[in-house]
Amino acid sequence: MNRRQFLYSGAAGLAAAQVRDQKPKRVGLIGCGWYGKCDLFRLIQVAPVEVVSLCDVDRDMLSRAAEMVAGRQASKKKPRTYADYREMLKEKDLDIVLVATPDHWHALAMIAAVEAGADVYVQKPISVDVLEGQAMLAAARKHGRVVQVGTQRRSTPHLAEARDNFLRPGKLGRIGLVEIYCYYHMRARENPPDTAPPPYLDYEMWTGPAPLRPYNQLVHPRRWRAFMEYGNGIVGDMCIHMFDMVRWMLDLGWPQRISSSGGILVEKESKANISDTQEATFDYDDLKVFWQHRTWGHPPDPKYPWGATFYGDKGTLKAGVFSYDFTPVEKGETVHRDVTYELEQYPEDKTEEALERHVAPAIRYHMQNFLAAIASRSKPVADIEQGYISTTSCILANLAMKVGRTLTWDAGRQRIAQDEEANRLLRRAYRQPWVHPEVGSRQFTEPGSPAAGVPAPGPPGR
Repeated sequence: MNRRQFLYSGAAGLAAAQVRDQKPKRVGLIGCGWYGKCDLFRLIQVAPVEVVSLCDVDRDMLSRAAEMVAGRQASKKKPRTYADYREMLKEKDLDIVLVATPDHWHALAMIAAVEAGADVYVQKPISVDVLEGQAMLAAARKHGRVVQVGTQRRSTPHLAEARDNFLRPGKLGRIGLVEIYCYYHMRARENPPDTAPPPYLDYEMWTGPAPLRPYNQLVHPRRWRAFMEYGNGIVGDMCIHMFDMVRWMLDLGWPQRISSSGGILVEKESKANISDTQEATFDYDDLKVFWQHRTWGHPPDPKYPWGATFYGDKGTLKAGVFSYDFTPVEKGETVHRDVTYELEQYPEDKTEEALERHVAPAIRYHMQNFLAAIASRSKPVADIEQGYISTTSCILANLAMKVGRTLTWDAGRQRIAQDEEANRLLRRAYRQPWVHPEVGSRQFTEPGSPAAGVPAPGPPGR
């Protein structure tokens, strides 16, 4: 066991001890797709929780998830199932709610969960517009709930080691530039025809507050990220992880200025409307954090197709989900570390379908940190405020590309400085009858109550 493993084992042991002193938490999951189950099963691995409720608008996915949970949790009980998260939350018997819906549903589900008295683990990005994020932060603070965001780079052992061994001691010297990037070929390229939704999917409810597009097989399951109607493209999906990691490693807050350019430059055949090429600069005056994604061609370094490169006058650090490499400018030792796997401790990781095995330990540590914060009623490592800063910064990059100019963020007023046209883009229009939860508008009271600012249970028009 090396020092990194020892430190993380100690932290995990402390969190586990805190969890053992509590009665098992009652857990509900909203969104039973790919990452919802990944998150839930990691939580089951590290804590004696009881999963009592599952919610999804895909009837088949929901049924399969219930069977899988019954096979994974200690009680072997099958959880209750719901097609409407508001009905699930009306029970008010959940200690923890995981929100792993498509991005356009994060805000309404998370706010409803904290108002129902639950602590929440919400996937990144926290929102699809800036005012949603502000409302989420305000709701968490108003109701005194612990909210952890799924930016689990903050709980990745080899990345914490890189921060503690090289960045914090100053071994890179003065850092003036950090490049963050993603070169995965992850953008949809197909162009299938629109069709009627499958009978097992409530597409009206799936769409919720987003614009109602004709159903297309690219949308569900899992590939909704191809459309800006449901998220914020690859900047919102992949940049947020690396930008949040850099902020955590270097203890950064809000960038002063954000600029971006790009578009669909190469892959023009698909219905997908997210950019295939984009760059953005997050400006901290003496430090620039520069993002680039490209969904075509080769990555500059095949070992780091998604990661960050920290450039200092004394050394360079490359950090990604699989490894890190430190290289000093002058003579000295180069250091390489690989990701920590835990396949022997958690053998179910070996066979779980679609699990990113290299990420599983980070999710477990992230869940343990979440549970420890619940026990102490403190802020977790990826507190909702940190998720709001990272999410909003990425949304602002997309807005800068849209308006074609650099945006200056006024962190005190939480607005774009001297740019009312851009400020009008901080809030997306909601499809009726759903009501945007921006601070100052009607907030949730009882889930499903018309007075709460959302329609009664059941999709409109039925």
